Amino acid sequence: MTDTRPVPPTAARGASASGPRLQGVDVARALALLGMMAAHIGGIADTLDWSDPATWTAVAHGRPSTLFAVLAGVSIGLTSGRTDPPGPPTIGRLRARLAIRAAAVIAIGFVLIALDTPVYVILPTYGALFLLVIPVLRFRSVPLLAIAASCAVLSPIVAVAIAPAYADAGMVSVQLGLVYPVVTFLAYVLVGLAVVRAGLGRGRQIALLASGAVVATTAYVVGSVLAPLPDDAAFAFPGVPYAGEGSTPAQALAQLFLSPRDHSSSIVDVAGSAGVAVAVIALCTLVFDGRGRVAERIAFPLAAVGSMPLTIYSGHLVVIAMLREYPGSAVAWCWFALGSIVFAMLWRRFLGRGPLERAVGALAALVPVR
Repeated sequence: MTDTRPVPPTAARGASASGPRLQGVDVARALALLGMMAAHIGGIADTLDWSDPATWTAVAHGRPSTLFAVLAGVSIGLTSGRTDPPGPPTIGRLRARLAIRAAAVIAIGFVLIALDTPVYVILPTYGALFLLVIPVLRFRSVPLLAIAASCAVLSPIVAVAIAPAYADAGMVSVQLGLVYPVVTFLAYVLVGLAVVRAGLGRGRQIALLASGAVVATTAYVVGSVLAPLPDDAAFAFPGVPYAGEGSTPAQALAQLFLSPRDHSSSIVDVAGSAGVAVAVIALCTLVFDGRGRVAERIAFPLAAVGSMPLTIYSGHLVVIAMLREYPGSAVAWCWFALGSIVFAMLWRRFLGRGPLERAVGALAALVPVR
């Protein structure tokens, strides 16, 4: 989630030892951040019905956090050699840096949880995912995707298995592993890492866009046909499969593995939302990377937000905690989005890296790469 690469004050020409900064990735990250804000405070619809435009805002449920997780894998890949991860001893130092970043993200996550907002904080899960990725940091795209597929198959089984342990848990415990299940989100991070290992060049971008769209469309069509959502799906708890009242064993089994509901941890949910994330990342890099200064200027407002995800994510929760009443409307989301964009643009223009990114990067830099 945090990007430890050094960035100069100007947004478009940042570079690192791992190669030039991909502005399209920053734009995709901004979309994830703003989408998560919409899910938190946007007053969006509970369930998505493509036949009813009034419910289309419900697309912000689940998919932005998935995009965020896939982008976490992308960031890890970009800072660990891109298509050619190094061997010993450099890879060991990169793993140590990633472990430090993980610890910092977990610590920040617990601070945000302590603010006691009604928002499920994803950062502790992210930190745990960073640690789990360390052993496979040198893997190529095919084995990474194979492990991700295994996680997708195990995802609903694990979610059902651990759910009883949270029956009487408080808000803090629920945020640690239930709403954002580690097995489910590990699949997303691995997909992002696999995307970078395969390459994000011009030809790859088109292939990734097409494959992501095909996987997402196929998954959601199969899920909608074989496991249509129960009428009371709006009462389902995030991260846990839900069959609905009066379901037959066959219907319950279909909901377990094939439910198209967001945050259901089903195979369809994991494959579909991961496919959407890959397609969005591919489209953003295709449109904004290597397209000249005009594209850079157009992308700058969103790229600035996406260049400091830890700062923007944490900042919006701090603001929520400071408000006397919890915001919950499209108007509130517009103000949060506008504030985030203005802050990020000014900070990046005059100060460069985001404040939390700078702090986490300084900690990680205690381990020299060479």
